[in-house]
Amino acid sequence: MTIATFGAGCFWGVEYFFKQINGVVAAQCGYMGGNDKFQTYEQVKAGTTGHAEVVKVEFDDNVVSYEELLTVFWQNHNPTTLNMQGGDIGSQYRSTIFFHSKEQKLLAEQSKLSLIQSGKWGLRQIVTEIVPVQTFHPAEEYHQNYLEKNDLPSCHISY
Repeated sequence: MTIATFGAGCFWGVEYFFKQINGVVAAQCGYMGGNDKFQTYEQVKAGTTGHAEVVKVEFDDNVVSYEELLTVFWQNHNPTTLNMQGGDIGSQYRSTIFFHSKEQKLLAEQSKLSLIQSGKWGLRQIVTEIVPVQTFHPAEEYHQNYLEKNDLPSCHISY
């Protein structure tokens, strides 16, 4: 199994759309990118810890490729809004790819460049960070599978 970690706004929706992919064996909500101390949701939500809401995706790369996960990442959030997605505002909702290997870094950079060259977002700048993986802090249990547990539709934002 291979691990990928993405931040694309509220982790409930990010977890949901990655779990729909054949070959993804697990998706876990959590926090990454801030100080290494354990943080609670309330601390991260306050925007003072430097963490992003992320989803750690465990996948079988014989079934789904990292490139395919990157495509899903780009399709399911707005990578041009700095530190926000929809009504969620703050650095904890930033668009970020935490790479786990040199290959993931290269593939993430190539996919970002392809998105820019596609013109999909016009003249708007793609602000997505591509940074090395850091300590992953799992979110509290009530955040895991939140949309399913509460029978809510995906919180996917339309653009």
